[in-house]
Amino acid sequence: MDMASFIATFFEESREGLDQMETGLLALDAGNDDPELIHVIFRAAHSLKGGSATFGFTAVTELTHVMETLLDQVREGQRTANTDTILILLESVDALRGMMAALQGGDEMDANHHVDLVTRLTALLDSSETSPVLPLGGSEEAEAQPSSGWKIWFQPRLHLLKTGNDPARIFKELSYLGDLSVEVETDRLPALVDLEPDECHLAWSLTLRSSGDEIDRAAVEEIFEWVEDDCDLAIQPLNPEAEEAASAASEAAGEAPTEAEHADTEQDEDDAPASAAKEHAHAGPKPQTKVTVETRSIRVDTNKIDTLMNMVGQLVITQSMLSQMGAQPDGVDLEVLRDGLSQLERHTRALQESVMRIRMLPIGFSFNRFPRMVHDISHRLGKQVDLVISGEQTELDKTVMERIGDPLVHLVRNALDHGIESPEAREAAGKPPVGRLHLNAFHQSGHIVIEVSDDGKGIDTERILVKARERGLIGAEETLQRQQILELIFHPGFSTKDEVSDLSGRGVGMDVVRSNIKALGGTIEVRSRLGEGSTFSVRLPLTLAIIDGQLVQSGGQTYIIPLTSIIESIRIEPQHICTLAGQTELYKLRGAHLPIMRLRHLFGHGAGLSDQPGDLSTSILVVVEADGQRAALLVDELLGQQQIVIKSLEQNYGAIEGISGATILGSGHVALILDVAGLCDLSTRRGPARPSSLWSAL
Repeated sequence: MDMASFIATFFEESREGLDQMETGLLALDAGNDDPELIHVIFRAAHSLKGGSATFGFTAVTELTHVMETLLDQVREGQRTANTDTILILLESVDALRGMMAALQGGDEMDANHHVDLVTRLTALLDSSETSPVLPLGGSEEAEAQPSSGWKIWFQPRLHLLKTGNDPARIFKELSYLGDLSVEVETDRLPALVDLEPDECHLAWSLTLRSSGDEIDRAAVEEIFEWVEDDCDLAIQPLNPEAEEAASAASEAAGEAPTEAEHADTEQDEDDAPASAAKEHAHAGPKPQTKVTVETRSIRVDTNKIDTLMNMVGQLVITQSMLSQMGAQPDGVDLEVLRDGLSQLERHTRALQESVMRIRMLPIGFSFNRFPRMVHDISHRLGKQVDLVISGEQTELDKTVMERIGDPLVHLVRNALDHGIESPEAREAAGKPPVGRLHLNAFHQSGHIVIEVSDDGKGIDTERILVKARERGLIGAEETLQRQQILELIFHPGFSTKDEVSDLSGRGVGMDVVRSNIKALGGTIEVRSRLGEGSTFSVRLPLTLAIIDGQLVQSGGQTYIIPLTSIIESIRIEPQHICTLAGQTELYKLRGAHLPIMRLRHLFGHGAGLSDQPGDLSTSILVVVEADGQRAALLVDELLGQQQIVIKSLEQNYGAIEGISGATILGSGHVALILDVAGLCDLSTRRGPARPSSLWSAL
């Protein structure tokens, strides 16, 4: 494995560590005072500092170092984790995400923001809030420890430089603890002609003296822990009597230091970042530029890998059986061949499902961003919000999850800004001052459903009607059903908010939400009751790669309709067909009139049975649904159902309205996959008389 692979792993683990820090800090802000929580946050910061130092990311090391010192004070009880401390640590986590993304993407980091955070954190460390903590014995005599230091002998192995570690960075870390003097030993240095530039032949004798408070041995050992297997190291106290006195005091307090405890203790005293920050010109804080780095790897449960390996083994056995059958000189037993092909089909299907499950990830990976978002936005708006997350273990395809993130962000921001009221308004309405925002995910009929619910003021349909009439979206006397009124919020440019803010009010959010969800083959519905709250339900396919489809034939061409869009299929009864305004055909089905769509009129291919003006009793109507509306698709014949591997028509040919993709059938022919929502829009705009040039173009 080369160095690039190590660095890629570091970036991936760093993102997980930053997520841990953010989750822990939010829990602290919510009142969770579990000491283990502080340890989790501290360890994440410590690991990030050590890794960044190993790979030479100095800016990240400096920021995490001062964060670690602040967290250590909280861990040791010298400082309380108040709101100011948590907010600046959360801001530092954001800055670290931006810095890591910039490093990974090869972009320039925001140096001003980094210096500003180091300066502010250092100022917080120097504030009068901290106070020394007495040992458990409680006596002032025990607190008064003689000033001391450490004598360190450090001899790296020849290969240490190849691991990415640099002794100079180690010495810099030691200098943060006290006054450091360094003497180099060149006894092992070979002749110039024999010198290899990537080998370390030097050794160092280091003297670290305390400039004030005692330097803890664990702090020194901690700095060398990244190279402990790649060097010879000896650490001895400069003042053995002081060391013995400190050990005796610890034993008297019931805390005899052991080697294991030293290894678990992680404490640094850091004054250097403050002086380093003051050397830079400071132009004020600047928001981090958002750099998007695509995650190209996923972590897979070993159980899924074991299942996959088992399926491959079964497939190999079946293939071997079929091969032996073909090699028999007496010919092939058809019954045995059918059995073998049936096994091959089952194993192939199971293998396909196992591979698809590898790409499935819990929706919790997408939900993890929202506790921080709700925390920050509710503070800005002066609202109190309790975020409840359920169904976070519900799985869906990694690609779908990555692309649903932005629409969910819009929905959550709107719920916080438009939906949930201020504490005063809620109390005046007889509600508890703390609002409730609920994110829920569950599987339903081959889909994943994600619900964003709030217990706020709900959507005022009368206000929507007024705004819609002002904008000319509906006539002055036109009446709409309640659900039709709610659908107006998805209209481009529509907003009921009078003032524009950085959260909402421009009327682009909900339109973008619906467009992005439709691009994923999903739908969104809204339910709301005035004074009680609103629920937005997003319905998505579990994967974008494979779907279950119904093959149909029309005009000599084969099409595929996603099964998730089909309500039912019926034989036509001609007496139920009527024509509206001499053009639009409707079919009366159980009291409802469904518009009829003929594919030849839409795509302009050759005529089939379903396109003849005479007897349609041999044709079939496939009732489909999209965006809450139903229509009837007139086809010649139903050919069967099968799983379809989707191929992008846009990448290989071009985007065609009403077509979501294509696939290759077992016969080798190409079949087009219908986009039901796009067909409905296409039929509404073109009508039955103006065919497109799809087939002439293809």
